[in-house]
Amino acid sequence: MKAARENSVNVQVSSKIYDIPGTMIEITLLGTGSPIPDPNRAGPATLVRAGGQTFLVDCGRGVLQRAAAIGVAATGLSALLLTHLHSDHIADLGDVVITRWITTFAPDPAPFPIIGPPGTAAVVEATLNAFGPDIGYRIAHHDDLTAPPPVEVHEYTDGPVWDRDGVSIRVAPTDHRPVAPTIGFRIEAGGASVVLAGDTVPCESLDELATGAGALVHTVVRKELIAPLPVQRMKDVCDYHSSVQEAAATATRAGVGTLVLTHYVPTIAPGQEEQWRALAATEFDGRIELGNDLHRVEVTPSG
Repeated sequence: MKAARENSVNVQVSSKIYDIPGTMIEITLLGTGSPIPDPNRAGPATLVRAGGQTFLVDCGRGVLQRAAAIGVAATGLSALLLTHLHSDHIADLGDVVITRWITTFAPDPAPFPIIGPPGTAAVVEATLNAFGPDIGYRIAHHDDLTAPPPVEVHEYTDGPVWDRDGVSIRVAPTDHRPVAPTIGFRIEAGGASVVLAGDTVPCESLDELATGAGALVHTVVRKELIAPLPVQRMKDVCDYHSSVQEAAATATRAGVGTLVLTHYVPTIAPGQEEQWRALAATEFDGRIELGNDLHRVEVTPSG
């Protein structure tokens, strides 16, 4: 496992670093924030580049701005993968779909694959309906736009969902109840593998999905900081998310090489990074990665 840190959200990154070898997977934490707006963190979103393909996992607020900072456009996405339909994870769904549509200039473009749990098709349809006036304006104005954004939605809860040009993806159920169904993704290419858990409490199906993976990307909350708050709605966050220690224990049970933390609740205050890392280290003795938006981690076949 080889990791690279990039903590400035304003840095322009050379495209040279994106020549990803076929035997390596690159993870970029595009957005590490939560439902509470943060001037320094975009909403939950992770970019995974594997085998010459680029996958966006969840699309929280500000995702395309973060992607632009590393030279990735909506047109460069191979597919959008949604772990679940909570608002903070799909806030910019419309922006991703519409922007891809209006910046694709090839005639008869292939539909944009969107993969998520049951309910995804209805959300995509409702989103396109919400943007109906905009879509109509653009079709009326541009002769080469003759139809609404082409999308291809697939809904899964378990099993293989992608197998193209040496990259395979499978999903398994996670436990974010009462949000249901929710899924995690395992992306494999050239012997390297990455699992993206999304929001979940520890569960056997995630352990199985992550078994032997080179890296596990897991959302985390600090329950000991949230539980004492005098607002029940904030306390409720604790009962369907994993704590830092619980995510680390999942990584240990699954035997993953590296644990990548994201979606920090509450946000990591400056200077507290090592405190979060130390909490994870109580349950996991492998490499632990956490960082600001644009933090990158490289995963090799050896993990």
